Order: sequence, then C-alpha cells, then structure tokens
Amino acid sequence: MNLIMVMMMISTMTSLVLITISFWLPLNNPDLEKLSPYECGFDQLGSARLPFSIRFFLIAILFLLFDLEIALLLPTPWALQLFNPEYTLMWSAVILTMLSVGLIYEWIQGGLEWAE
Repeated sequence: MNLIMVMMMISTMTSLVLITISFWLPLNNPDLEKLSPYECGFDQLGSARLPFSIRFFLIAILFLLFDLEIALLLPTPWALQLFNPEYTLMWSAVILTMLSVGLIYEWIQGGLEWAE
C-alpha cells in the first residue's frame, strides 16, 4: 500500500472514532429553560421570529466581496516576478477599478445609508 492510502485510512478511522465518541460522550438533559429560544435567562420580550433588515445582508455581501478582492490580489507580489509584470498590474487595476465603481454606485444609490 502506498503512503497516501495509509494516510487516508488513518484519517478516516480517526474521524469515525471521534464521531462515534461524540455521540456517546455528552450528557443530554434538556429542561424547559434549555429548550426555550432564549437561553440567557431573560424573559421573552417579543417574537424571536422578527425578520432581519436587508442592510445586514448588504453589509455581509460587501464584506465577502472585499474579502474576495484580497484573495484575488494576494498573489500580486509574486506575479510581479513573471516575464510581463505589466499584465499583472493591469489586471490588478481592473479588479480594483471594478470594485471601486461598484462601491461608488452603491454609495450614490444610498445602499450604504444605515438610517433612513
């Protein structure tokens, strides 16, 4: 057997053992307070099913978009060592320009205004 198969078998067996132990080990004693949607001890003041504002989702999407930008631009210093660093700089500028134009558009449309 080669080394990759041995490592895959060891990791599979370790995962199965840990999953099996995790089902048997914890003590599950639910009571009325643990089963309620508010575990912090405070009395319920309103419905727990209020919808989130769409602004929370917009901020989350913008965060993911700019996080992706960092992942796309991370190899730029290493790519500058290639034969044509002009292409690297050009594509980096294109990515930054597209994201900047999108951010400016959202800003002008009022999508980033938290309070109306």
